[in-house]
Amino acid sequence: MHSSNPHLLVVGSVAIDWIITPHAEREESVGGSATFFAMAASYLSRVRLVGVVGGDFPQAAIGDLRDRGVDLTGLEVIADGKTFRWKGRYHDNMNDRTTLATDLNVFESFTPKLPPEFRGSDFLFLANIQPKLQEQVFTQMQRPRLVGLDTMNLWISIANEELRSVLRHVDVLTLNDEEARQLSGEHNLVKAARGVQRLGPKNLVIKRGESGALLFDHEGHVFAAPALPLEEVIDPTGAGDSFAGGFMGYLARPGVEPTGASLRTAMIYGSVMASFCVEGFSYDRLRQLDTASIQHRFEAFSSLTNFARANLLD
Repeated sequence: MHSSNPHLLVVGSVAIDWIITPHAEREESVGGSATFFAMAASYLSRVRLVGVVGGDFPQAAIGDLRDRGVDLTGLEVIADGKTFRWKGRYHDNMNDRTTLATDLNVFESFTPKLPPEFRGSDFLFLANIQPKLQEQVFTQMQRPRLVGLDTMNLWISIANEELRSVLRHVDVLTLNDEEARQLSGEHNLVKAARGVQRLGPKNLVIKRGESGALLFDHEGHVFAAPALPLEEVIDPTGAGDSFAGGFMGYLARPGVEPTGASLRTAMIYGSVMASFCVEGFSYDRLRQLDTASIQHRFEAFSSLTNFARANLLD
């Protein structure tokens, strides 16, 4: 029996980033896959978060998440430890970046522990963490209605067998085009998508940065969501996680079923939240939103794909 007011659980990293862009720099920028996901999804559904931080994690950020209604019962705080930290520099095109430092700190020994009330969550998103940890989360769950998962090229390279094992449980997999090709061994993106789906994921979302995203659904259909042309990109960090938050957040709304039409709508909401994310450092822009601004941008995205049909061959 599923809840009429469902919960969306995200398990992933909560971090402090040092971001350097061609135009600005922020040394203490709150980040992490679970953080961005939760902030984006919180406008669409009820969110629970599982992660770990050290005593240096800003109380203000915990307050921001709580203000958005995110349930942090599953956020472990190790008072004498340090939070996962990442330092990166973005290139002039704001798409490519170079990692300058990675300090896992408390995240290195992170073992996800789901509070008892979290185990019955209707929707689960396994953010980009080691596949063996993603598997551990799944084994603690009571058959969620929908499971989403994100991964990266590192795990495809060094933990391929563990990743393939957890993919058997997945309803929606998000990854970029390079990762889809790497995981499938196919260069052609359509063949790559079909190859990945054969590993278990019923639906596949391929993120393509400023080129938008592609959905390959369980019915064999393909849908392309555009990227909104923005005059200025401040910080691309967390865009993919914000996309996933918007996508899963919409699907977790009461009464929404993960059918073809709903999946396509979810793609647009994902694109909306990602477009807001990049307009500020950290989650600065995401915390300033309201329903009206989200819906206004949803309409802007929709207009990008609308056109008048003309029967030119009549």
